[in-house]
Amino acid sequence: ARGIQPVSNPVAAIDCGTNAIRLLIAHRDPAGAVREVLREMRTVRLGEGVDRTGEFSAAALERTFAACSEYQALLMQHSVHRIRFIATSASRDVRNRSDFVAGVESIFGTTPEVITGEQEAELSYVGALSGFPENLPGPALVADIGGGSTEFVMRTDRYRAHSLNVGCVRMTERHLHSDPPTREEIDNTIADIHTGLHQVAQSLPVTTVQTFIGLAGSVTTMSAMTMGLDEYDPHRIHGSHMSLAQVEEVTDRLLRLTRAQRAELGFMHPGRVDVIGGGALVLRESMRVLGLSEVLVSEHDLLDGVVASLTP
Repeated sequence: ARGIQPVSNPVAAIDCGTNAIRLLIAHRDPAGAVREVLREMRTVRLGEGVDRTGEFSAAALERTFAACSEYQALLMQHSVHRIRFIATSASRDVRNRSDFVAGVESIFGTTPEVITGEQEAELSYVGALSGFPENLPGPALVADIGGGSTEFVMRTDRYRAHSLNVGCVRMTERHLHSDPPTREEIDNTIADIHTGLHQVAQSLPVTTVQTFIGLAGSVTTMSAMTMGLDEYDPHRIHGSHMSLAQVEEVTDRLLRLTRAQRAELGFMHPGRVDVIGGGALVLRESMRVLGLSEVLVSEHDLLDGVVASLTP
């Protein structure tokens, strides 16, 4: 965490997803610009086993609540006056959601919003575009590749969104069991992803897309690998581009590596080691099926969209 910065009226956004729980504290400066104060991530794997059992495990809830307690301490240190807690894919799917809600309420004193895939997509779109100039070639398609789901969203005359229950954790748990994964496991993953992507192609005007923006850790990690970074550097990653050929090459490399080899990569977050292959396949197949030749990589995402809703 960065040192405490004296700012007025800071707000906080928390995104609790299938793989990680993330925090962004920000404020609007006197000139009207939103300024980041603190950005944190903890890999808690809240959605571990949800695709199979339909419930959060006691261990996953314990890990998540421990991270929430850490975040609450940071909110107090920074005198945060408003908070919005968003829960996404895993929390939409479980029978024991009330246990999760009660735990969050006891820590933060606020009720988590279990948002729909469409709401998640719109917040991701707003957040992604906040990090780029307003004159990007349009229409733009934003893909937020999460742990349990992937959200695709465009804005033409209105927001158009499509959410798939396809993400890096869900694909890994369903299919990618070997180390490294077998050809059959990879083929089964691709078939699963394609089923959803054909729905995206039918529901969104993807043939008109001029700019394709990719969000979240799978995409940013692949960008770091494409650039040959020794360590993760968000300033170099944000705004970088990957061609389809580069995405295909990096995906193939990641799928050939063992878990131990992936863990040795200096830019690889420990919480992404197990699931990066699934995330890479989601990005690669999205570009192939939807006819996208290049992806613009964004470090701004759903968290930035939530902050925008708190700092109008």
